[in-house]
Formats: sequence, structure tokens, C-alpha cells
Amino acid sequence: MSPDYIQLVKSTVPVLRENGVALTSYFYKRMLNNHPELKNTFNLDHQSTGRQPRALAAAVLAYAEHIDNPSVLAKAVERMTTKHVSLNIQPEQYEIVGTNLLHSISEVLDVPMDSDLIAAWKEAYTQLADLLISVEKSKYDSLTSKDGGWAGWRNFTIAAIQDIEAGKRFILNSQNNQATVAAENDEYISVRVKVPNQDLKQPQQFTVAESKPMQYEIDVKAEEHPTEFSVQNILINHYKVGDIVEVSAPIKI
Repeated sequence: MSPDYIQLVKSTVPVLRENGVALTSYFYKRMLNNHPELKNTFNLDHQSTGRQPRALAAAVLAYAEHIDNPSVLAKAVERMTTKHVSLNIQPEQYEIVGTNLLHSISEVLDVPMDSDLIAAWKEAYTQLADLLISVEKSKYDSLTSKDGGWAGWRNFTIAAIQDIEAGKRFILNSQNNQATVAAENDEYISVRVKVPNQDLKQPQQFTVAESKPMQYEIDVKAEEHPTEFSVQNILINHYKVGDIVEVSAPIKI
């Protein structure tokens, strides 16, 4: 990025500190209205509680603050890309995010889309998106290279549901005797379920409690203040033995 564009991005830091959550809340509402299919990807429970807008606001602020030296965000990039891979985020979705983010900056800050500020943020976003896509490709390739590994979603059958002190343990078996990669103690899987009475799916990450050939076990604790999108409560209250859930391959937290 040019020095002028770097300074333009940095000039938005005070605004992001003060109004970052308002910006990202507006962004998510705009994007999900324009692309409702992404509601199957983003955790709407985290949207309704404000958790996701707050997390994105912090990430955007950190990126703007360190736009001249983004390497200091390496740990954040590692966490972000790991979560993205567990949710099967694809390169084409970055274009949707970028378009809606730039329009949100323009609309919330009342800055024309043809301004230098938006051009600077477009270059900054493209730089970050290219990095994330590259890192995520390496992670997807790593998953598929393992024996029993896969990328994206795979159907699993609920083989058993057991009562445990903290809630329920769900035992998930791969379908058609498909091999599965062993999960380590510090790895998690994403589980995606159908939201009752809606044409919608929702994902949630769970630490793998136990891993066996063609089988993963997860412990599910009900949310105390659930929304209609709370995956934990949907599993406990609406899913039974024999039902199908979608699962992503284990990945290190």
C-alpha cells in the first residue's frame, strides 16, 4: 500500500475506536439482508447477542492500527483462518464481505464510494483477504491430505445421546463407514444443524471429547439464555438418535 493510503486507513482509527461496533453491526445487517444464504454460515446466535459485531470491530480496529505492519497480527490471523476453515469459508465469499464492508464504511461515515478513503480501505481489505485466502487454502490442503481427512461439511449420524453432568454427550458416526481422521485433545469440530421451523442451518464449534475410528463424541451444554439459533439447545431439544448433522474435520484450536 502507498504511504498516503496507509495514512488514510490510520485516520479512521479514532472513529473505529468510538463507533466500530455500530459500523460492524450495520455491516452484518446489510450483508445478511443482501445475501441471506450466508445466514447458514454465520452464527446468528452470536449476531443477536452482539458477540460477532464486537469481535469484528476489534479485528478491524487492530488491522487499521497496524496497517503499516500487519505481521504483528500473525496470531490473530492464525485464529481467524482456523475458524474460517472449520466453517468452510470460501474465497468467493470474501468478495461479498468486501463489497458490503466498503459500502458500510461509506454509508456509516457518510463518505462517497469514489473517495480516496474508500479506495484506501478497498486496497487494505484486498491485501488482508488475499492473505486469509492463501492461509486457508493451506489449511484445507492439509486437512484433505490426511488419512480420513476432508474439507467442508460431511454428514454424520447421531449414534447415541448420553446424559452427563454438564448436559448431553452426542456420539456422531460417519456415514457409509467413511474413514475419519483422529482428533487430538486440543482440536474441535464444527457441527451444523437445521433450525426448527426455518429453512436455515446454523454452525457451532465443539471440542472433541473423544475420537474413535469413524466416530467423534462431543459434550453439549444448554445455553442458559438461548435464542432460536442456539445450536446447543437445538441439539438437546430437537435432535434424536438416527438424525443427521453436518460436521467439519477436526482442527486445532
